Amino acid sequence: MKKITILGLSSLLVLSFLFTGCDSVKNANNTQKGAGIGAVAGGVLGAIIGNNTKLGTAAGAAIGAAVGGGTGALIGNSMDKQAREIDEALPGADVERVGEGIRLVLKEDAVRFDLNKSTLTSQAKTNLDKLVPVFNSYADTNIEIFGYTDNTGKPEYNLTLSQKRAESVKGYLISKGLAASRFKTSGYGIADPIASNDTKEGQSQNRRVEFAITANAKMIEEAKKKQ
Repeated sequence: MKKITILGLSSLLVLSFLFTGCDSVKNANNTQKGAGIGAVAGGVLGAIIGNNTKLGTAAGAAIGAAVGGGTGALIGNSMDKQAREIDEALPGADVERVGEGIRLVLKEDAVRFDLNKSTLTSQAKTNLDKLVPVFNSYADTNIEIFGYTDNTGKPEYNLTLSQKRAESVKGYLISKGLAASRFKTSGYGIADPIASNDTKEGQSQNRRVEFAITANAKMIEEAKKKQ
């Protein structure tokens, strides 16, 4: 199993000093510290990471959903398990534990579409099938899907195409029994490249689908009860 990248709340706490001030954190009790981390992670840090070209919008969404404190720690433990299961089910995927959520990147070799179309290939469906049991095992999570393209073609066309491709992934997962209410989709076209568009290899990496997997309201409430 490859190493799963982790950007945890300890990292967020370090960054939070830049925005909340040392004195306010120093004088806070544990509950206040947890709430403060969640507030910072859900606001300023979510925006920062969302604009980071390496981590991208899905990571920003994961950070933006952070709760913080003991609740966040319990959610994080569940996300650790889910990230490991995703990595085992689909070793070719890039799995990152971000804050209290998961960023999952499926590049073109994992989720392929026919040229200039939003139709999933048979190989793409096979790979998505491997994720369905994991998503079913962690039913109390929200899944946001982001579609991306390379920089070939008109930006407006790519934006529409990326949205349709994200919708295709959502539609397929729903057809496999996952609840439609768990999903949200966004198309970002040529935005947030993870590789250089100056090479064919880089363009292939940029033609991708990303997932932000975060706790839903039920999971958050149950985590609060367990503290």
